[in-house]
Amino acid sequence: MTMRLYRPVQGGLILEEGERPGTFRRAPEGFSIDLLFRQDDPLSLTRKLFASGTESPAFSPEDALLPPLESQEIWAAGVTYFRSRSARMEEAESAGGDIFYDKVYDAPRPELFFKATASRARGPGVPLGIRSDSTWDVPEPELTLAVDTRGAVFGYTVGNDMSSRSIEGENPLYLPQAKVYRGSCAIGPCLVVGEAVTPETGITLRITRHDTVIWQGSTTVSQIKRSFSELAA
Repeated sequence: MTMRLYRPVQGGLILEEGERPGTFRRAPEGFSIDLLFRQDDPLSLTRKLFASGTESPAFSPEDALLPPLESQEIWAAGVTYFRSRSARMEEAESAGGDIFYDKVYDAPRPELFFKATASRARGPGVPLGIRSDSTWDVPEPELTLAVDTRGAVFGYTVGNDMSSRSIEGENPLYLPQAKVYRGSCAIGPCLVVGEAVTPETGITLRITRHDTVIWQGSTTVSQIKRSFSELAA
């Protein structure tokens, strides 16, 4: 059984059974999603919560939601796709920083950087922040892994790593300014527990203006160079 966990703005925790979409239950009062990150078997705990929860027929995933995390930090891994290496090198070439992106792609140690605290993340449907001193800003769709206190991946969600490319392209040392600021990422709508991510799992981005799609693109998990266990470690 796979489970999806939602955090409504009005409080509490809603669980949805993966095999029966639309079957929702409210977790017992007082349960914190933080507990999942400290469990040896998060899936078993979510199953117990679902079994002991109360029915919530009025809930809709389209309701206003908070990010599916409470106190966890959000970290990011850069230059994990081949095409991301090529793009970063092109942007940094004028500043002479392209060699650093090439080196990190082939290095045994991945590029990791702090992205946000839970309070600085946005939920689905909430406007993101964009720096006023940047002239080129882009959304970056991300597969976001839930990692427990032992370093094991137990779930995943959707992430948006908003980036100020004009700042990052000036100098690689400007990465924190380009990546880390209030509202620089979104997480959600739900945390999925118990469902494996396969190499064929797709990641798609569509940019719309006035209900018109002006750009779209997609990739698959198979294009990620490093394994999830390596990144989690």
